[in-house]
Amino acid sequence: MISIDLIQHTAEILMDKAAIEIPEDYLDGLKAAAEVEDGDLSSFVLQAMLENYEVAKEDRRAMCGDTGTPRWYVKMGNDTKIEGGPIALEAALRRATANATNGVPLRPNRVHPLWRTDHDNNVGIGAPEIEYGYEPGGEWIDLITVHKGGLFGTDYRMLFPSDGIQGIKRFYLDSLVAFGKRGLACQPAIIGIGLGGCKDTCMVLGKRAACLRTVGDRNTDPKIAELELELKELGNSIGMGAMGFVGKSMVIDTHIEVGYCHTGGMQMSVHAFCLSSRRAVARVHADGRVEYRTDPNWFTDYQRRETVEWKVPTDHERSA
Repeated sequence: MISIDLIQHTAEILMDKAAIEIPEDYLDGLKAAAEVEDGDLSSFVLQAMLENYEVAKEDRRAMCGDTGTPRWYVKMGNDTKIEGGPIALEAALRRATANATNGVPLRPNRVHPLWRTDHDNNVGIGAPEIEYGYEPGGEWIDLITVHKGGLFGTDYRMLFPSDGIQGIKRFYLDSLVAFGKRGLACQPAIIGIGLGGCKDTCMVLGKRAACLRTVGDRNTDPKIAELELELKELGNSIGMGAMGFVGKSMVIDTHIEVGYCHTGGMQMSVHAFCLSSRRAVARVHADGRVEYRTDPNWFTDYQRRETVEWKVPTDHERSA
């Protein structure tokens, strides 16, 4: 059984890490963009952000003044038992969020949509969001915190099968241009695309694609992987760079996740995980061990399964 105190303690450490320490995969992607960027203002922004990340880590301060809206992704093995059960788990994550808001500190961004009530701790009705995933076997729990920008950088459109790949590209470019021209996202960004599902699941898929995959990771479907690379290149060819200035570093990477949808539609969502790509991960084991990392490893074969029943694929099936 996994201790609830250990879960809360680990969650508070993760909140600190996510706010302050840029993930290495994104940092490498940002440095690569800075090396090829030739737009004056875009180059200035990229260099300033790289310097800012170093200062934030040295001073143990949040890397961006707007620390976004903290959210949690929780994945656990099928044999996992948690002290106090799921109610205690959610309470621990809410306490960790409140404590980190005052401890890191984080900007208390969460307010009631009508009354603008602010508890000064990023906790309230439906906040922070907690999403769940499960894996066959094992007694462990993965805690993933993401501090995603909470205002803009997201769009949705109902496409139709006849729109095809060209329709996907059109909406993708429409979204990026709007993000850049209207200041709706802080570029360069990891772009997540959700295709299919229903409207709500399409949005979830796109946000997870942006927040829970690392730079350079490719979808296991080779045709989708090819489209990811094509869209990344396309996004960097529209003449926009960092913060929407003239340049060619709009996109650090593009990730696509799909879900089966109604036969008459092809839902699509686009999400920008902004210039401060804040995420941190830890696996908590039943024996008390805690392993910290930055790769959520969310989209396993099991998460993308198509079959009714699940069996572990053989090496031959994985390579086929």
